[in-house]
Amino acid sequence: MPKRIPESGESGFSQDYWDKNYDEPEEMDGIVNAEQHARYLKSFFDVDFVDISSVIDFGFGLGHLFEKIVHEFNPYRVWGIEPSEFAFQEGHKRKLKVVPSTKVTLKQWSLTKWAEKKGDPTKKHKWFDLGICTSVFQYLSEEELNDVLPVMARMVKYLYLSVPTDYELERQVSDLEFKDEYAIRRSKEFYRQILAPHFTLIGNRILESKVHFNEDNTFFTDYLFRD
Repeated sequence: MPKRIPESGESGFSQDYWDKNYDEPEEMDGIVNAEQHARYLKSFFDVDFVDISSVIDFGFGLGHLFEKIVHEFNPYRVWGIEPSEFAFQEGHKRKLKVVPSTKVTLKQWSLTKWAEKKGDPTKKHKWFDLGICTSVFQYLSEEELNDVLPVMARMVKYLYLSVPTDYELERQVSDLEFKDEYAIRRSKEFYRQILAPHFTLIGNRILESKVHFNEDNTFFTDYLFRD
């Protein structure tokens, strides 16, 4: 049985994790349909004339979705973090500099390390218009989530988030005959509760930072759908 992710969240996964969990990429959400995810996001923000000029990926993995989103938005500033050495090297192969002027920064950091670097509210850090965080939270402890979420809310205006709840993880076992031995199983209620102080849900997988916006200044004024 593979080793569990360290409680600190500082260490990434070995190649064994990627070989096992990503052995059928043609069936995986965020890979086979990465282009559709990117187009959905672009259309979502275009409808309300929201400009996305800077993007950060909090754990870009093998980089499929990261690359497609960068190409769709063509931001002037791009950041990506990924703690796993194998995935980090694979991500380096992606074309993330859409035009010569694009500023690209990749760091082999965990999300908790990034939060430590950017967590001092007395220091000025450049925030990002859009953060991407897909299939990361299920590998962090509750303490780590409580540490990183306030920093994420300060550092991004919008967050594209996906994390499987215990329900989805069980469905993976029954429907796909796949069990993620590394993932921590948590309920929908748990994630809603831990996100609520920091983000407002404004669309499918799309959250708005409560640091940057409230009901008076949001661009997304369909209040029926704000949660």
